[in-house]
Amino acid sequence: MNLNQNNLHIIKKQIDIPLYTPSHPTTAIVHIGVGGFHRSHQAYYIHRLLDRYPDWAICGIGLREADRSMSEVMNQQDCLYTLVTQYPDGNAISEVIGSITEYLLAVDKPDRVIDKMAHFDTKIVSLTITEGGYNFNPITEQFDFDNPDIQHELNYPDQPRTIYGYITAALRNRRNQGLPPFTILSCDNIQHNGDMTRKMLMAFAKKQDSQLAAWIETNVSFPNSMVDRITPVTTPQLISLVKDNYDYTDRWPVVCEPYIQWIIEDNFVNGRPPLEEYGVQFVPDVTPYEKMKIRLLNAGHSVLGIPGAIQGYHTIDTCMDDPVFVSFLRLFMDIEVSPILDRVPGINLEVYKDTLEARFANSTIKDTVSRICSESSAKLPKFLIPTILENLENRGSIKYATFILAAWSYYSAVQTDLHNNPIDIIDSRKGELHQSAIMLHSDPLSFLRITDIFGSLIDNQRFVSTYTKQIEDIYSNPNMQYQMESISQADNG
Repeated sequence: MNLNQNNLHIIKKQIDIPLYTPSHPTTAIVHIGVGGFHRSHQAYYIHRLLDRYPDWAICGIGLREADRSMSEVMNQQDCLYTLVTQYPDGNAISEVIGSITEYLLAVDKPDRVIDKMAHFDTKIVSLTITEGGYNFNPITEQFDFDNPDIQHELNYPDQPRTIYGYITAALRNRRNQGLPPFTILSCDNIQHNGDMTRKMLMAFAKKQDSQLAAWIETNVSFPNSMVDRITPVTTPQLISLVKDNYDYTDRWPVVCEPYIQWIIEDNFVNGRPPLEEYGVQFVPDVTPYEKMKIRLLNAGHSVLGIPGAIQGYHTIDTCMDDPVFVSFLRLFMDIEVSPILDRVPGINLEVYKDTLEARFANSTIKDTVSRICSESSAKLPKFLIPTILENLENRGSIKYATFILAAWSYYSAVQTDLHNNPIDIIDSRKGELHQSAIMLHSDPLSFLRITDIFGSLIDNQRFVSTYTKQIEDIYSNPNMQYQMESISQADNG
């Protein structure tokens, strides 16, 4: 039996299903980038409120050819999917989610996507497109006009390919029809994600249509937000678990941890769902929350994942089984991150760090090291390197964060673990990173010369001295336990 609306009356005997009718709610939210995280997080929150507020359902959008598999599954299953929440004690709660009521693949139906975004009912266009989808240089934070798709959109505004082409086309239609604009809500792990979205969209719009750009600047809002829920990739084992436990086939279920958090600046131009009734925090300024999360959770994942891959660990909970890794992570958080964080209203920082350790150690999640390390070239300039820069300026400790960059250089060069097993490296810049890293024997700073990742770190003598010493140590003995324990010894005192 397949998961779809026709079979819900049977499936409900085995598992909780939506109390609302999934095909009936109004789609007031158009979401671009429907992956596992969106379905465990934003779509879950909307699922909870649709019982009482049926006018806030989601239309999912896939912009790329790579989204075709998701499109096929979502449409075959009437956009229904199973969410499996795994608790540390081994218990799991599963339910069918129906808050996404429509899914459109833009490469097949660009006009329908524009029309959906431009429709009067659409009040919010939200995004989970990863850091790379925003099309900016990570060092200069300027819009990349050299992107061929962007060049195409500037020349052919009625043939969009990226979020910028689709959003401007939809907003142009709304303006021309005298309709109010929609709010653009980024849910990606970029600090000041709303501000960044606004900056990039305005740069594009000013080049494409200066009059439209002026209208957007006056009428559209871009609230910053912070999102959090660990959501590993879907595995064949999860698909089998759903089938074995509930007697139906879901081709793309989602697994997640029980912890969930969403903090949003209350800045919406065309209404918003009452998510505060379901645990979402609306705040005047999300900055301290997002900085805390990015510097501790996101960077903390890399602090475990990169040396974990070299050590031969395959999941984050396995890294947390190693007391050396646990100690190193906590010292990184306590000594290098906590002193540079702003006050976070309503958050006890020590309790938050304790919670992070417990979440990372959740053995039922099995979050893979390869997923955590994927696209490190996009993650580390945002999650880890800013901590080094602030501590260089403040004369704070840099040895823990710098070690992760040194380990990343080794990881990129050697690409095998301690047992000579190949490391599964997933990074669009894998080849470039490898070529730079293997040159270190003739040029010890070769890896640091990728300036759009490392910026001017190569010019800081204190950083270079720490980094080169750690590189030498790792190549002399790549056992991460030994190296991390050596770094931690003085502070464990």
